[in-house]
Amino acid sequence: MNFAIYFFNEDVNYRIRHKRLIKDWIQKTILKEGKTPGSINIILCSDEYLVKLNEKYLKHDTFTDIITFDNSDKEIVSGDLYISIQRVKENALTYLQNTVDELHRVIIHGILHLCGYDDKSENESAKMRAAESFYLSQRPVNLTQ
Repeated sequence: MNFAIYFFNEDVNYRIRHKRLIKDWIQKTILKEGKTPGSINIILCSDEYLVKLNEKYLKHDTFTDIITFDNSDKEIVSGDLYISIQRVKENALTYLQNTVDELHRVIIHGILHLCGYDDKSENESAKMRAAESFYLSQRPVNLTQ
């Protein structure tokens, strides 16, 4: 399987800048986790769209910033990341971050789920947050400006 990352807008209009740099950063993250990059779709959508997915597949009637569907096969990391751009923008305001940094945090959160991280317990969540912070620090300089 070849490594490929695709970006889509479902029912929103948001332009992701520096896609090539993001793809390289994701690939390096997956490799550092000892996995092989496969096919990953990053789909930006609205709160409403993501709530419907959340209800349908996870039986949760709540807003969330990301839902990750893992299609990985053994060590090959593949899947779909559905990200609410509205939630990302709101979280950025809440946590005093810029929107791009928050979007990158949510993307890497989904990638870490595909690599086997979980965040159901406090301990798991702490490990995931530490990994998020580490990989955010590994972004190319052009992605942090």
